[in-house]
Amino acid sequence: MTRAISVGVLAGGKSTRMGQNKALMEWESKRFIDRICDELGGFSQVLISAAAKGDYEYLGLPVVYDEHADIGPMEGIYQILSAANEEYVFICAADMPFIKKELVEYMAEFISSDYDCYCLVDEDHIHPLCAIYSKKMLDVIKEQIESGHYRLLNVLRAVRTKYISLEKSCFDKQVVRNINTREEYARLVLPIVFCVSGIKDSGKTGLIVKLINEFIGEAYSVAVIKHDGHEYVMDYEGTDTARFAEAGAVCTGIFSGTQYSLNGKGQVDERELMTRCGKADVYILEGLKKSAYPKIEVVRKEKSSASVCDEKTLICIATDVVSQEDVKCPVFGMDDVQGIFLCVKKYFGLE
Repeated sequence: MTRAISVGVLAGGKSTRMGQNKALMEWESKRFIDRICDELGGFSQVLISAAAKGDYEYLGLPVVYDEHADIGPMEGIYQILSAANEEYVFICAADMPFIKKELVEYMAEFISSDYDCYCLVDEDHIHPLCAIYSKKMLDVIKEQIESGHYRLLNVLRAVRTKYISLEKSCFDKQVVRNINTREEYARLVLPIVFCVSGIKDSGKTGLIVKLINEFIGEAYSVAVIKHDGHEYVMDYEGTDTARFAEAGAVCTGIFSGTQYSLNGKGQVDERELMTRCGKADVYILEGLKKSAYPKIEVVRKEKSSASVCDEKTLICIATDVVSQEDVKCPVFGMDDVQGIFLCVKKYFGLE
């Protein structure tokens, strides 16, 4: 049976690199602090460590405050351990929105009389802000504070610490991911998926190529999936893969040291193809103008004079014929790739 433990959330940091209080930032319409407290609310007690009064009282949870300013997380841990009801307290930071109660339960299974602290580690880092601390450590932490030594690793070395390997668990690194910078916060929305749509030969492919370059220029990985309303040929006559297909193979593949291709028979949708593409930051779908995906519509006067997509799905229109007065979404010139790119980033919260 898992031992009863309290939970302490450190929410008193200065958030210097972020430029605002990380605990109160939102992801999927929910503040980080709310998400963490809801996820870990099933334990014996949840306490919040704050630098000053006023930010977290709305949660209806016990809040402890720093007595020593500007000494980092050690002060918050000391205050939480002093106020906790239980002998053992799981400590995490307020910028860890992916923390899972199952991880805490897993770590609590290691509690025994042999150790004072149970700290998660992976091949790259020791995670003192994803650890279970015991009240036995209070005197050591107090001594470190009074001597002006504020590094948590010094505390871990001064007590009996059990290091729990993340790699040997069923959890991946996402569970201990910190959101420290504006760039990391922006990438929370990834992957993004949108279409570049329009009637045939309107210029979709050319725009996609230019957008790929823009995304790659900012270190995003991109996958593109084209929807074709007609049959197409991929295993050309005379090739080995064509012979395999003619023999009845439902899927043929070819790869080299630098690339690979798959060609399958049967019906598939864009979601399955995105899965088969592997992990990318950005998925661009060419076509699918009647879909519910957010989309850029290309309207070129040589081919059409008006938008044909549902206006509720439009991110923007790239055009040389439609005016801003005709539609509600932003309108850009056909060659204004930078404007279109910035509009997409703003739409998905990547700016």
